[in-house]
Amino acid sequence: MSSKKDHISETQATQFLRKHGISFTEHPYPYEEHGGTSVSARELGVDEHHVVKTLVMQDEAARPMLVLMHGDRKVSTKNLARQIGCKSVEPCKPEVANRHSGFLIGGTSPFGTRKAMPVYVEESILAIPKIYINGGRRGFLIGIAPDVIVKVLPGKSVHCALEE
Repeated sequence: MSSKKDHISETQATQFLRKHGISFTEHPYPYEEHGGTSVSARELGVDEHHVVKTLVMQDEAARPMLVLMHGDRKVSTKNLARQIGCKSVEPCKPEVANRHSGFLIGGTSPFGTRKAMPVYVEESILAIPKIYINGGRRGFLIGIAPDVIVKVLPGKSVHCALEE
């Protein structure tokens, strides 16, 4: 009989990936409130640059989008807005982000979102052999090849990373 710790329950994200025939590895870790990617990278023993955060943002007309960024970088909203032809881009409030994605903040995955949204991925992420991205629940990352983002999502690459 396996212990509860060995079994990872399905999430919207893992169901989406399985439905699309995408292989991934599962990496649960002890979630820390406001710990961010530094905690998950430490817990998994991986480079924080390879941990990708999923940010729910919106343009000036409040149209939502997902932005995938290295864990050790932040988004230049000015550069992003310029590249995608918007006047401005800003993070969504947590309750709005939850409504758009169907995930809790800290557990947002770009896979299996409640609402279809454009996905913008920092281009340098696509050059990493394996990335660690949220699997649809707090304290649960999945390891995947980054090209999955452009294969199964409407992912477009952008240059908007700033050093933290």
